[in-house]
Amino acid sequence: MAFRPEKLIIRPMKKEDFEEIVRIDEQYTKTRREEYYRRLLWEILESEYAIVTSLTAEYDGKVVGYIAGTIFSGEFGIPESVAYITTIGVDKEFAGKGIGRELFDQFITNAKGVGVKKIFTLVEWEDWALMDFFRKVGFRPSGSMLNLELEIP
Repeated sequence: MAFRPEKLIIRPMKKEDFEEIVRIDEQYTKTRREEYYRRLLWEILESEYAIVTSLTAEYDGKVVGYIAGTIFSGEFGIPESVAYITTIGVDKEFAGKGIGRELFDQFITNAKGVGVKKIFTLVEWEDWALMDFFRKVGFRPSGSMLNLELEIP
C-alpha cells in the first residue's frame, strides 16, 4: 500500500503514546528505554510550565514517529529563549517518507510561537543518519556553545 501524506497527523504527544514511542526508539537503540520515556513524558505532560513542543506523528491511527524537546528561558546564563530537541524517531517502516521533517517543521512552528530563535540538539558521532537529517533541516555545529563532558569513575 502506498504512503498517502494527507493521512499523516502531527499532534501533541500524549501519555497513551508511551508504548509506541518506546517501540520505535528500540528499533534504533536495541534497548527498551522505558524509564527514560516514562520520565520524559512526565516532564512534558505534567509540568505546569509545559509548552507544546513534543509531538507525535500518527498514520491511520498508528503512532509512526515522535519528536520531544524543551524550551529554556535563561538557563545556562543564556539570555534568550532557546529550544532543545531531546529525541526524535520515526518507525523504520515509515522512514524516508518525510515524517521526521513534518515533525521538525511543527516543532519549529511551536518554538517560534513562544519567541525561540535558536534550537540545539546533541547527536552521537557515529549516528550518521541522524546527523544527515539534522544537516538537511539546517543544523550546523554551534559556534557559540561547547558541549563539555566529564566521565565519572
